[in-house]
Amino acid sequence: MAASAVAVPTRAEVLLLYRSLLRVARQFCDYNIREYSNRRTIDGFRDNKKLTDPSQLSAAFSDGKTQLEVAKRQALVYSLYAPKVKSIIDIKPC
Repeated sequence: MAASAVAVPTRAEVLLLYRSLLRVARQFCDYNIREYSNRRTIDGFRDNKKLTDPSQLSAAFSDGKTQLEVAKRQALVYSLYAPKVKSIIDIKPC
């Protein structure tokens, strides 16, 4: 009975989660962490693209929401202790 009560996320909810994770990734000051977060988000969604089982879909979606909360907290912590000098990669040529 519990398996049929699993709420499957809609396509709009999944896309909102994807965009939110990419948006939070842009908030990291450090280039390496920013790119790692982007890469991890894209790879995670590609890996779960073919899921069809409702319980696996719900588990992957809830894991993604958990990762979003972790990324938000980490972005805040990293912004509090951001280096005063930018990395050479972050400096854009004029």
